[in-house]
Amino acid sequence: MDLNIGVDIGGTKILCGLIDHKNGCVVNTVKKKTNISNDICQTTAKLIDELIESSNVTLSQIGKIGVGAAGQIDRTNGVILSSPNLRNCQNLNIKKYFENKYKIPVSVGNDVETATLGEMTYGAGKEYRDFMCIFVGTGIGGGLVIDRKIIKGASGTAGEIGHIKINLNGKKCGCGKNGCLEAYASRSAIENNILNAIKNGENSYILSLIEGGNKKITSNIIKKCVEKNDKVVLNALSEASDYLSFGLASIINLINPQCIILGGGLINAVDKFYNMTIEKTKCEALNIAIEKTFFAKSLLGDNAGIIGASLL
Repeated sequence: MDLNIGVDIGGTKILCGLIDHKNGCVVNTVKKKTNISNDICQTTAKLIDELIESSNVTLSQIGKIGVGAAGQIDRTNGVILSSPNLRNCQNLNIKKYFENKYKIPVSVGNDVETATLGEMTYGAGKEYRDFMCIFVGTGIGGGLVIDRKIIKGASGTAGEIGHIKINLNGKKCGCGKNGCLEAYASRSAIENNILNAIKNGENSYILSLIEGGNKKITSNIIKKCVEKNDKVVLNALSEASDYLSFGLASIINLINPQCIILGGGLINAVDKFYNMTIEKTKCEALNIAIEKTFFAKSLLGDNAGIIGASLL
């Protein structure tokens, strides 16, 4: 059975894909915005049903379902233990739900872990033995690979770069703690800084794109503002890149990886944010530590998570 279903459940969207796991080819995808007030399992099941129907395949042709979900995961039992960006999913057994519904094997991992697995197998990490993937989105997640193995840690939460501390008694993070990197450098943090600047009287082109605050600030909207050289947006990006570069430099100093792979909607959409972060990181890391560290963008883009999930 060469076809698997990969599911990526993130804080912004749920993406389902039909994957040929022998070569990583994405046959078809369907997606929906994440609504944490809805039942995540039911919403995802409807997407899986839509994927199967629109792909003209039957369930008997699917080998298994792999799910990558934002948060801390009990991989053995397929449970979302805790997730700052999926707040109604604490102790949610998604493995049991999907195995009962579809009667095929289901594997569950962290969403950035699965994206890292995708990049390691078919993407930007193919040529490296030691690297780290960092994805900037609703939050900031990381996947650490040492000697071609994803490091999960004693309790399965290794790689949580978004929750390293960068500011004593700093901003409140979605995890409930203070001073975490993702409270300063995620797309959500950038959005908050932009809206606060507007609230304080600064003028921005972004207001015309979000209809006075009625629409969410997406990565593509930020990209359009950068193209217009919008001062408010550029300032928010610059501040976020300062903090992100501190986090990346700390990782480089600590584990000295061959490569740092950056991904997520904001990285993919806004070259300026990627480039300024890399340049600042090179200044912040120890000279010898960074001497042999390369930087790369995710090659698989939004599909990294579903491709990796299909390989679980």
